This record gives sequence, structure tokens and C-alpha cells, in this order.
Amino acid sequence: MGRYTVAITGASGSAYGMRLVERLLAGGHEVTLVMTQAGIDVAAYELEFDLPAEEPARALLRFLELSAESPLRIACAGDLFDPIASGSHAVDAMIVMPASMGFCASVAAGLASNLPERAADVALKERRPLIMVPRETPLSLVHLRNLTALAEAGAVICPAMPAFYHRPHSLDDQVNFLVGKVLDLLGLEHSLFERWGE
Repeated sequence: MGRYTVAITGASGSAYGMRLVERLLAGGHEVTLVMTQAGIDVAAYELEFDLPAEEPARALLRFLELSAESPLRIACAGDLFDPIASGSHAVDAMIVMPASMGFCASVAAGLASNLPERAADVALKERRPLIMVPRETPLSLVHLRNLTALAEAGAVICPAMPAFYHRPHSLDDQVNFLVGKVLDLLGLEHSLFERWGE
């Protein structure tokens, strides 16, 4: 099984990142989740999930209705001594879902001022897969230039743009579609949406 880092930042769309964590864990993969403070605040607002300071992984697994034995680790955004801050810590990929424009700008500029930024910086320098899922509209020229810089540095840009050809019936269907696209990029099998022509 794989080992993945997932970052949830302060852009709207916390459900995307949470569903991705859920699907990765359900598939037997190891997940390290790191949330910016804004990501924690937005998740509390959008999902009514407050990440507690004590036993956060246990609380999130209960929220996701997953086994308490699931291989989830939650890292603190301010802890630059965490393993994911080092290139010697091997991971299969990092996914930032959703990625705020501020986060994209920081990574594009190489700031690495907190743990999620540093982990993304490590993914780029080690030539490991980094999938950025920006959730913003419309996009300014500054946003587009930062996303271009990230793509030129090796990141995959997968905008949160759900489709309609799979005839969604609910918000869950739309969340699943986007999470399924990310799983496709990771080369992981899923049945989150019906593929065109199948």
C-alpha cells in the first residue's frame, strides 16, 4: 500500500480533502494529514467538524466513520520537525485539496514557512508527485502565473471543476467526481463515478 500526504488549506471545499483522506484510508493506504489554521477554520464552518487539539486523528476517524485502527496521522502545521518536512521521508505523493491561492503563491515562491508549504516544497525538489487542487474563481493573472510556475516546477494542477457528464444527483456525486480524478492521477483504482462510455 502507499503512503500519502494530504494538505487541506483555507480555500472553500473542505469536503474534497476529507473525502480524499477517507478514500485513501479505506483503500489501506497510510495518510498524513496536515491542515493550515485557515483549513481547520473552513472545515469547521463548511462541515461542522472541529479538529480537536487532543487525539485529532481519533476524532477525524470517527467523523469519517472509519476504523480507529486506520493508518491516519495528523501533523501540526507549525511543526517543521515533522517527518514530512524532510526529503529523506519517503512518500508516494502529496495532494493539496483544496489549495488556496495564498498557499499556491507561497509554494510557487518557495517560501516553505510552515509544514504544509515545506512538504510541498520537498515534493517538488525531490521530484515526487505534487497534485494541487485549486478552488477559486475567477482567476486573476497573478493566480494564473503562480499556477503556471507550479506546473513548470513539476506540480500537477487539477482544478476543482466538477463535470456533469456522469449525471450527478447530489453534492456527494460532485465531490466523488473530483476525488476520483485525483485518484486517477495517483494511479489508484476506484468506482467513485461512472466513466464516459462505460
